[in-house]
Amino acid sequence: MRFHTRKWVKPEDLNANNTLFGGKLLAWIDEEAALYSIIQLENKRVVTKYMSEINFMSTALKGDIVEIGIDVVHFGRTSLTLKCEVRNKMTRETIVTVENIIMVNLGGDGKPMPHGKTRIEFVRDRLSSPV
Repeated sequence: MRFHTRKWVKPEDLNANNTLFGGKLLAWIDEEAALYSIIQLENKRVVTKYMSEINFMSTALKGDIVEIGIDVVHFGRTSLTLKCEVRNKMTRETIVTVENIIMVNLGGDGKPMPHGKTRIEFVRDRLSSPV
């Protein structure tokens, strides 16, 4: 799993128990999945279609640094299926896992559009090297 983003848990991210609010964490996951998909599919029009069971395994406290990891599970014709793990950066303890997040590639008309991708691509591989 590649961990792309780190978030610092601040007071405004806490719930009534003074631990990281699950809704805030899910918003971070959704944003990370969208950004990852936009870059992979090279299209700004990508939406979340589905999130499978969300397994909260531990929590985070104010001041903790969490990191969000994303991996591709499957390339569909118009979609990309991802999995996610969020962990505490310092302890490496898993905070939450999501086994399937389906992101759909959209055309200008707002309808699903084939993306033509079949494997993970890195931005550096898309750039032509100088001659």
